[in-house]
Amino acid sequence: MTPDQHHPAPSEGDARRAEVHERLEQLGGIDAGVARQVARDTGVPEAEVYGVASFYHLLSRPQQKVRVCTGLSCRLAGADDVLAAAQDAGMPCEGVSCLAGCDVPPAVLRERRVLPKLTVQDVQRADGQWEQLESEAAQGMTPGGAGGNSAADASAADAGPTSESTAPAVEWRGHVGPERDDPEQLALNLYGAPDRSGAAFRQAQQLGPEALFEQLETSGLQGRGGAGFPAHIKWRAVHGQPETRRYVVLNGDEGEPGTFKDRELLMRRPDRVLEGLAIAAAATGAADVYLYLRGEFGVPWDVIAREIADAEASDRFPGVRFHMHAGQGAYICGEETALIEALEGKRGMPRLKPPFPVENGLWGMPTLMHNVETIACVPSIVERGGPWFAALGRAEAGTKLYCVSGHVVRPGTYELPLGVTLDELVAAAGGYVGTLKAFSPGGASSGFLPADMRAIPLDFKTLGGVGSMLGSSGVVVLNDSVSMPWAVEQQLKFFEDESCGQCAPCRIGTFYLHTMLKRHRSAASDAHAGGASGSVSASSAGAATGGATGGNGKDHPKPLDKVADAAWQMNEGSICGLGQAASLPLTTALKHFGDEFAVG
Repeated sequence: MTPDQHHPAPSEGDARRAEVHERLEQLGGIDAGVARQVARDTGVPEAEVYGVASFYHLLSRPQQKVRVCTGLSCRLAGADDVLAAAQDAGMPCEGVSCLAGCDVPPAVLRERRVLPKLTVQDVQRADGQWEQLESEAAQGMTPGGAGGNSAADASAADAGPTSESTAPAVEWRGHVGPERDDPEQLALNLYGAPDRSGAAFRQAQQLGPEALFEQLETSGLQGRGGAGFPAHIKWRAVHGQPETRRYVVLNGDEGEPGTFKDRELLMRRPDRVLEGLAIAAAATGAADVYLYLRGEFGVPWDVIAREIADAEASDRFPGVRFHMHAGQGAYICGEETALIEALEGKRGMPRLKPPFPVENGLWGMPTLMHNVETIACVPSIVERGGPWFAALGRAEAGTKLYCVSGHVVRPGTYELPLGVTLDELVAAAGGYVGTLKAFSPGGASSGFLPADMRAIPLDFKTLGGVGSMLGSSGVVVLNDSVSMPWAVEQQLKFFEDESCGQCAPCRIGTFYLHTMLKRHRSAASDAHAGGASGSVSASSAGAATGGATGGNGKDHPKPLDKVADAAWQMNEGSICGLGQAASLPLTTALKHFGDEFAVG
């Protein structure tokens, strides 16, 4: 990936520190002598450079060229077999957290490019050469192929590779719906042709900031990245700050398991993403816009880079400068203040709030940050008005990109009215595979809900009211072949792996919950095996049920006895949403599927 050569930082020191990530990536990650070289190049102390590099997965383990997603959706599709095949073939590989390829499982990262639907046969064809690893399925998912399905796809068809490997670069697409070009009913209109006229940008300038803010307020646009915060409040807050230097930042660090909508938006409608950012910059008085994209998003990076080059060549958005920054594989950087820390060249650890980014954000300046989907809605609101957007939803405003994966016929991204039910969403995805048992409505952070809640609206308020959340709308569907304790363990492992470690309640709590569930599952397995043979050890039964008495005459507690206490401490004592939500997979599963956690 080509690093940004110009950092509009307040000072030379800030600018040099911001170069640390790019320089580390250029040199291939943290290897012998690299930290010292980067320190010489940037003037940042070597110890600090090493501290930064060791924080990020893609920089700290550069020797791993192949990374197999071991998230829930990918494991359901055979990721374990693919990883084993790659290891057996002698490839430098490892299992990693979600790659935003839940709709095309198993997803595998080769250098900085995600390969969809990779099979054991694909691994065998590479004959141990990781550089030659390619997905045969991707050939039918290119623009114009089985997975490519819009005029917008053609804008990305001529990209070159960003990976260092010698395998051909295939620009694949996931499935999106509904399969029509309908700008009147679809705010994002993934099937629409690119609009590079800049008309919405000019219209927004004619409206002026206050009239634009009123349209955003009338539209009811909420943040689409998880929080559901009203967009107009952020815009007004940044616009009203006394500091004249301001920034707009795109949060494209899509890492929530089950979520991949931003990937499709970046590839299919880069024109709308850039125009939304330009409108935001002009309205809030910012000259510089940062686009922070996942380091794993090799193809979206190419597409956005070309779109920026075209916009600059045609002066589509006068007065607005765009800067691209590649994330380096840390889920926590999806949190807004952690992302800002990463942009500044530091370890991506969340800040205490307040102050909020609208007051004190990038380099201490007022910063407007939005998710990809949120900002891409803005041009349509400008063109058609706030009331139009509000009317597209049900109880809450607008359309919503829902990601659906797991046990459905056509996993993909679907733009539907905000507030549809699970049954309506899955109907758009071709129906259920097997009998519905459970679903996560908003990624791993939303926990699990039972099949009898399939008729509730999938919106922010309703899901919050039942102890879950819409989050990033990464819906994972599970049928009755799945063990809930097993499914929960996958999510708990994710949170343990991705905790930044700053907050003790999160750092210790994620480890504790994962460990206790593994211990419970082991005891349950022993009890089941013992029951089948007619003998159950007192230690196994006691560890699982708490009903046995040890040699000292005291009862042994169950491994899951303290879950509620740990969850409370994590929620109350963690700085950011990771620690606050990390217990939800277990607490919701215990609530709705408690019988599966019983032993004996």
